[in-house]
Amino acid sequence: MDRTLGRKGFRVMTAPNGQNGIALAKQRHPDLIILDLSMPGMGGEEVAIRLKDDPDTAGIPIIFLTGLFSQEQQVQRGNKIGGQVFLAKPVESQLLIDVIHEVLNQPTAC
Repeated sequence: MDRTLGRKGFRVMTAPNGQNGIALAKQRHPDLIILDLSMPGMGGEEVAIRLKDDPDTAGIPIIFLTGLFSQEQQVQRGNKIGGQVFLAKPVESQLLIDVIHEVLNQPTAC
Protein backbone atom coordinates (compact mmCIF):
# COMPACT_ATOMS: atom_id res chain seq x y z
CA MET A 1 0.00 0.00 0.00
CA ASP A 2 2.92 2.38 0.71
CA ARG A 3 4.07 2.22 -2.90
CA THR A 4 0.57 2.71 -4.24
CA LEU A 5 0.07 5.82 -2.13
CA GLY A 6 3.54 7.07 -3.07
CA ARG A 7 2.74 6.72 -6.77
CA LYS A 8 -0.39 8.80 -6.20
CA GLY A 9 1.68 11.65 -4.79
CA PHE A 10 1.35 10.97 -1.08
CA ARG A 11 4.46 11.12 1.10
CA VAL A 12 4.32 8.03 3.28
CA MET A 13 6.03 7.50 6.63
CA THR A 14 5.74 4.21 8.48
CA ALA A 15 6.31 3.14 12.06
CA PRO A 16 6.92 -0.43 13.26
CA ASN A 17 4.61 -0.10 16.28
CA GLY A 18 2.22 2.22 18.06
CA GLN A 19 4.77 3.84 20.36
CA ASN A 20 7.02 4.73 17.43
CA GLY A 21 3.97 5.95 15.51
CA ILE A 22 3.06 8.36 18.29
CA ALA A 23 6.62 9.69 18.43
CA LEU A 24 6.72 10.08 14.64
CA ALA A 25 3.38 11.91 14.63
CA LYS A 26 4.59 14.32 17.30
CA GLN A 27 7.83 14.92 15.43
CA ARG A 28 6.55 15.16 11.84
CA HIS A 29 2.90 16.20 12.34
CA PRO A 30 1.47 14.42 9.28
CA ASP A 31 -1.69 15.51 7.47
CA LEU A 32 -3.29 12.11 8.12
CA ILE A 33 -2.59 8.89 10.02
CA ILE A 34 -3.60 5.42 8.87
CA LEU A 35 -3.69 2.95 11.77
CA ASP A 36 -4.32 -0.76 12.00
CA LEU A 37 -6.32 -1.74 15.06
CA SER A 38 -4.06 -4.74 15.61
CA MET A 39 -0.43 -3.66 16.06
CA PRO A 40 2.48 -4.93 18.15
CA GLY A 41 2.72 -3.57 21.67
CA MET A 42 -0.10 -1.06 21.56
CA GLY A 43 -3.25 -1.43 19.49
CA GLY A 44 -4.42 1.21 17.06
CA GLU A 45 -7.34 2.24 19.25
CA GLU A 46 -4.97 3.06 22.15
CA VAL A 47 -2.65 4.92 19.75
CA ALA A 48 -5.60 6.97 18.49
CA ILE A 49 -6.70 7.81 22.04
CA ARG A 50 -3.21 8.98 22.95
CA LEU A 51 -2.92 11.04 19.77
CA LYS A 52 -6.33 12.66 20.34
CA ASP A 53 -5.47 13.40 24.00
CA ASP A 54 -2.28 15.24 23.02
CA PRO A 55 -2.83 18.85 21.91
CA ASP A 56 0.09 18.55 19.46
CA THR A 57 -1.55 15.68 17.55
CA ALA A 58 -5.25 15.98 18.39
CA GLY A 59 -6.14 17.62 15.08
CA ILE A 60 -4.59 14.97 12.86
CA PRO A 61 -7.30 12.91 11.14
CA ILE A 62 -7.10 9.14 11.53
CA ILE A 63 -8.26 6.34 9.25
CA PHE A 64 -8.36 2.84 10.69
CA LEU A 65 -7.49 0.08 8.24
CA THR A 66 -8.17 -3.29 9.82
CA GLY A 67 -8.77 -6.96 9.23
CA LEU A 68 -10.71 -7.28 12.51
CA PHE A 69 -13.98 -6.36 10.82
CA SER A 70 -15.54 -7.56 7.59
CA GLN A 71 -16.64 -5.23 4.84
CA GLU A 72 -20.24 -5.97 5.84
CA GLN A 73 -19.51 -4.88 9.42
CA GLN A 74 -17.83 -1.77 8.04
CA VAL A 75 -21.07 -0.81 6.28
CA GLN A 76 -23.20 -1.70 9.32
CA ARG A 77 -21.08 0.55 11.52
CA GLY A 78 -21.31 3.41 9.04
CA ASN A 79 -17.58 3.27 8.32
CA LYS A 80 -16.78 4.62 11.81
CA ILE A 81 -15.03 3.33 14.93
CA GLY A 82 -14.86 5.71 17.85
CA GLY A 83 -15.75 8.58 15.55
CA GLN A 84 -12.90 7.75 13.15
CA VAL A 85 -13.26 6.45 9.62
CA PHE A 86 -12.37 2.80 9.17
CA LEU A 87 -11.99 0.45 6.24
CA ALA A 88 -11.99 -3.34 6.38
CA LYS A 89 -9.09 -5.22 4.82
CA PRO A 90 -8.59 -6.07 2.08
CA VAL A 91 -9.30 -2.61 0.74
CA GLU A 92 -9.05 -1.58 -2.88
CA SER A 93 -6.36 1.04 -3.46
CA GLN A 94 -8.72 3.46 -5.17
CA LEU A 95 -11.23 3.29 -2.32
CA LEU A 96 -8.48 4.09 0.19
CA ILE A 97 -7.29 7.00 -1.95
CA ASP A 98 -10.86 8.31 -2.28
CA VAL A 99 -11.37 8.08 1.50
CA ILE A 100 -8.06 9.87 2.13
CA HIS A 101 -9.15 12.72 -0.15
CA GLU A 102 -12.55 12.83 1.56
CA VAL A 103 -11.03 12.94 5.06
CA LEU A 104 -8.61 15.65 3.97
CA ASN A 105 -11.47 17.51 2.23
CA GLN A 106 -9.65 17.40 -1.09
CA PRO A 107 -11.17 16.67 -4.48
CA THR A 108 -10.38 13.20 -5.81
CA ALA A 109 -7.64 13.50 -8.41
CA CYS A 110 -8.32 10.21 -10.19
